[in-house]
Amino acid sequence: MGNSVSAEALKQKTFAKDANPPPECPMHKNSENDKNTTDSHPSECPIQHDKNDINPYNMMPPANQKPSPDQPFPLPTQRQVSSIPRAMPDGTTEFWVYPSQQMFWNAMLRKGWRWKDEDINPKDMDDIIRIHNANNEQAWQEVLKWEALHAKECGHPRLKSFGGKATQYSPRARFRSWLGYELPFDRHDWIVDRCGKDVRYVIDYYDGGELDNKYQFALLDVRPAFDSFENVWDRMKVTYIRYRFELLGSKENPKLTN
Repeated sequence: MGNSVSAEALKQKTFAKDANPPPECPMHKNSENDKNTTDSHPSECPIQHDKNDINPYNMMPPANQKPSPDQPFPLPTQRQVSSIPRAMPDGTTEFWVYPSQQMFWNAMLRKGWRWKDEDINPKDMDDIIRIHNANNEQAWQEVLKWEALHAKECGHPRLKSFGGKATQYSPRARFRSWLGYELPFDRHDWIVDRCGKDVRYVIDYYDGGELDNKYQFALLDVRPAFDSFENVWDRMKVTYIRYRFELLGSKENPKLTN
C-alpha cells in the first residue's frame, strides 16, 4: 500500500463496527489528573478496568498516554482543545479536549484492533485524528442550529455527556434502510445542558464519500430525541420551516427554479 492509504481505507480503519473499533473515542477533560491516571494504568491492551474507573460523561476509562507494547512508531501525546463547551458538575464551563494520537491508538487496541493486521503509518494516525475531531466539530455546529430555537431561553448550551451506540440503530435510520437507503456507520447520543435542562440529541453518521480538505466526509443527521414534548415540537417546527422555505419558496420565487 506504500506510505499512504486511501480515504476509504482510513474510514474503514476508523469506523468499522466489528474487528475495528467504532469512533466511540474519549474526549477527556484536560486536567492535571491526566498525568496521575496515565501512570496508574499499564499500557497492555485490552485493559481491565474497575467500573469505578469509567468516566460517566463519555463512558471511557482514564487517559492512557503510554506507548503500547511492540508499537511500531512513536505517536504524539499533544491534545487539541475543541470548540465544544463542557457542562461541569459545579456549574462552571470548560472545553472538551480531544484525544491525542497515542490515546486514540490505545483506545483502538482496547476495542480489539491489532496494528499488525493493517498497513498503517504515522501519517494515517494523524489523518484519523483529524477526521475524528472534524466530525465532532461538525456535530456540535448542527446541535447549535437546533439550540438556536431556544436562544432566548438559553444562550450558552453546553455538552454534558455523550456515548457511542454504533450497533444500536435509531428508529429513523432503520426506517430509511427499509426504504433502500444505507444504514449509518455510527451513532452517538449527546446530552446537552440547556441552562439546567438536559436535552438528548441523536446523531447518525452516514458515509458521504471522499474526504474534503477539512477532513470531513460524514453526512450527519442530527436531531433532538423523541423523548419529550418539547423535542417533538421542535422537530415539527423545523419540518414546517423546511417545507415552507424549500418547497413553497420555489413557487413564490420562480427565479429559484432557474
